[in-house]
Amino acid sequence: MKRRFSGEVISDKMDRSRLVKVEIKRRHPLLGKVVRKYIKVMCHDENNKTKLGDTVVIEETRPLSKKKHFRIVEVKK
Repeated sequence: MKRRFSGEVISDKMDRSRLVKVEIKRRHPLLGKVVRKYIKVMCHDENNKTKLGDTVVIEETRPLSKKKHFRIVEVKK
């Protein structure tokens, strides 16, 4: 099963690559409080169809370059 995340495109300056900010919610093991963590993930966008501010669904894939291990599956606006 490949990991899937939902996030927002925060940079579209590269050709066929996008930087996506993903929010991860985890429960703290000791306190029980929900902790939000944000990660920035480099994603592959084959047809350059996403723009800055778009909400996208990304999926883990084989390494496409040194930093890209995800690809954009779906665009939700």
